[in-house]
Amino acid sequence: MMFAVAMTFIDQTIVSIAAPDIVSELDLTSSGMQWVVNAYLLSLAAFFALGGRLADLLGPRRVVVVGTLVFVISSALCGAVPTGDYALTWLVVFRATQGFGAALLFPAALAVVVAVFPIERRGRALALFFGLTGALTALGPLLGGWLTAWTWRAIFWINVPVAVVALILTALAHISDRRRDEKLDGVGAALVAVGMGLSVLGFQQASAWGWDSAATWACIVGGLAVLYVFVRYERRVRHPLIKLQVFRDRAFTADSLVLFFAMLAFVPVFFFASVYAQISLSASPNQAALYLLYFFAGFALASQWGGRILDKQGARPAMKLGCVVGAVGFALWAGNLTDLSMSDQWPYVALAGAGIGFLLAPASTDAVNRSIDASYGEVTGITQTVRNYAASVGLAVFSTVLTHTMTDRVQDTLESRGVPSATARSAGRQISEAVTGNADGRTPTGNGPVATAMRDAMSAIRMDFAEANKWVFYGMAIALGIGYFCALRHPGGRAEEPAEEKSEQESPVHH
Repeated sequence: MMFAVAMTFIDQTIVSIAAPDIVSELDLTSSGMQWVVNAYLLSLAAFFALGGRLADLLGPRRVVVVGTLVFVISSALCGAVPTGDYALTWLVVFRATQGFGAALLFPAALAVVVAVFPIERRGRALALFFGLTGALTALGPLLGGWLTAWTWRAIFWINVPVAVVALILTALAHISDRRRDEKLDGVGAALVAVGMGLSVLGFQQASAWGWDSAATWACIVGGLAVLYVFVRYERRVRHPLIKLQVFRDRAFTADSLVLFFAMLAFVPVFFFASVYAQISLSASPNQAALYLLYFFAGFALASQWGGRILDKQGARPAMKLGCVVGAVGFALWAGNLTDLSMSDQWPYVALAGAGIGFLLAPASTDAVNRSIDASYGEVTGITQTVRNYAASVGLAVFSTVLTHTMTDRVQDTLESRGVPSATARSAGRQISEAVTGNADGRTPTGNGPVATAMRDAMSAIRMDFAEANKWVFYGMAIALGIGYFCALRHPGGRAEEPAEEKSEQESPVHH
């Protein structure tokens, strides 16, 4: 299962490194390329709840196989995109189906892992699962840099051999398929997909459309309104897509809130740290990926420790420790960004990673352990939807913070070099959008006074970018601080194993 989900984690970050090459060869616009990146994450967020429910109804092994096939076929087609007028449409469509395959695959794979291990050993097992799969996210930029040197199409083709091995291992594992004889809530699935898709789209496009855009708020408010209708509908249907009474469990609600605030930092940190390394530290894409490995060194070590704490003491101590360590790590990291020294920052980068490592597996595992009637696929779908939604919100909010702060600082820098205020503001906005949309630190060309002033000010602008990023990383520290107070709401203790599941593990039967 870890091998199967490896593809879905790598693909969250690998495409951003190859973006300049894809734009150049296929003649795409920067906004078009943003759609290629967002289509995957958008589809992932929209269909996670459906994937989790299908794992319960059809059996997790079957859904893992189908999800893997959808994902790898879509990957191969992304790599085979033709040049010409249809290139953008082709890429966006198959990136979306890639995300759909991942949304089927991940909750089903996690449901398999959960079902295999008894509750007293589940913490360590899922710590390894989340630790390894989380670390694979860091491989995305590193692998993307190496593969793009050959051809950017290889970033999609690499999934083919991985999928083949995953399917062989799945067949050899003889996984039992526990199915539920219930109907699929098609209306609920459509409502949650539209609601999640619309609201996430609004958050994703906020930096491009602007927070004052009617389209941005139409998507966000419209999506939230559809999600409200979904909640009302789910309370009336006999076999709902999501059993909302799971949120009556105080521990499950606390777990979900901690995951939400942790994910505000965890997924966005890949983007912001990578771009910071390339702009402010003048690092290559591969060096930027290595910078992120400090984060995952702390993450991987702490995730194993967090799993042991969960097994012995429950999720509450691990979540409290993780939020405190993470908040301190991100705050210290933010305070040292303007040193422009990778070697001086690594202890704080590792500390921030350790904080996320301590809490990620315990919060996710405890939420699954408290599932209603051992409906692991469904509950995994809920927790992963929360995580993806938080990541989209974090990216949107922090991108806005970075863009506005960067614009103001660059404007001040250019004005101090004699550029008129209005021109400096416009140039500052262009630079901010360029560096936050694509990690490309090339200096402007041309002989005009603005281009000349910008070239002369590039070292100052790199410092401006570091200063602007400080507020982003302080924001991540605040998010984990809020997560700490959510962890205090957890009642403590460990979840009890459902009697039905315990009897099955004492006498395993292939269903």
